[in-house]
Amino acid sequence: MADVQVDVRYFAAAADAARCAKETIALPAAATLGDLAATLIQRHGPDMTRVLKVAAFLVEDELTRDRTQPIAPRVDILPPFAGG
Repeated sequence: MADVQVDVRYFAAAADAARCAKETIALPAAATLGDLAATLIQRHGPDMTRVLKVAAFLVEDELTRDRTQPIAPRVDILPPFAGG
C-alpha cells in the first residue's frame, strides 16, 4: 500500500514542540492518528509527548482524541487553549 502525505498543522504549545507551524509527514494509507502521534513523538521528542497527552486532533473538521481514527490529508494538532 502506498504512502500518503499528511499536512500536519501545529498550534500553540504543539508548534513550540515541533519548532514549526506546519509540516508534511508520509504515512501508510491505512495509518491512524495513533500512528501519526507515534511518528510525531519519534520526530520531535519529549516535548511533543507532553503536548500529545492533552491535545486533540482536528481531522476533516471533526475534533477527536480517538487515536484509532484514520488519518486524513490534513490533521491539526490542538493543545488546550487558555484565555477567551
